Order: sequence, then structure tokens, then C-alpha cells
Amino acid sequence: MSHQQNEFSPGDYVVYPAHGVGRVESIDTTEIAGFQVTLYAIVFEKERMRLKVPVAKAKAAGLRRISSADRIKVALETLQGRSRIKRVMWSRRAQEYEAKINSGDPVSIAEVVRDLYRPNDQQEQSYSERQIYQAALERLARELAAVEKIDEGKATERLAQVLSKAA
Repeated sequence: MSHQQNEFSPGDYVVYPAHGVGRVESIDTTEIAGFQVTLYAIVFEKERMRLKVPVAKAKAAGLRRISSADRIKVALETLQGRSRIKRVMWSRRAQEYEAKINSGDPVSIAEVVRDLYRPNDQQEQSYSERQIYQAALERLARELAAVEKIDEGKATERLAQVLSKAA
């Protein structure tokens, strides 16, 4: 059995691109088809979901530590930039936004939040715009909360303040 170094330890906060912030609960070794496989058991409290990711495939799956404070700072600065909305059909833009959210990168996610943010007095958003905006905002808030060790509600308020100043 190859002893590879586990990059994460139980208790570490990690980001899994498709699901956002989770916590490594344990590292288990199990036998699958006669081979010993080491798995990270990751809990996503918000979704009440548990995921097992093979240690050997974790990097390829995009599993990473939560962002550094610096990366989060860049994300917050991104929120204050001008929104760049391409004049392409919504379905194309929606796909791009989904891809950015699923990249798991806080700066890409911040771009989605920035581009879809609407101050209260602005025109209505379509249902799917709101859905994508909420998903991006939640994902960013969760990582901000994990990085700054605050609760998600406080993180969401902080993002709202940054956005309303920028608008």
C-alpha cells in the first residue's frame, strides 16, 4: 500500500468545488475490489450531506483548503468592481456563471455576485438570475465565514455592506 501524505486532517475546513465549504470529519481506509483505498469523509453541514473523496483523487477533484485571507480580500475587492455583463443570451451567461460558481474559486464566485447584484430599487431579476445570485452569495458567505471564523449570517451581512457601498 502506498503511503501518500494526507493533505488534510480531520477538523480542517476544505472547499469542494461542486458543494462549497465542508469539514473533514475523518480519514478512513476501506477495501474496494481488493484494494485499500483511503477516503476523506467530508461533512457539508448546510446541506446535511456527507461525501467520501478518495485521497488519491482529491486534488483532481479540486478539493482545496479554504482560501487565504488575501484571496478573500481580492474577492471582496472584486465585489466592488464594475459589473461586466456580456451582451450574450442569458442561457449562455447562466452557464458561465454556473461554471464560475462550480470552480470553487472565491474570486470567480465574487464576479458572479457582483454581476448579478441588484440594489433594491433596480429592475426585477428573473427567477434563474436570482437563483444563481443566491447560490453564489451563499457560497462566498460560507467561505468568508470559515476564513474569518464568523457565522454565515454575519458573513452575508458583510458581503451585503460591501455590495451596497459599491453600487
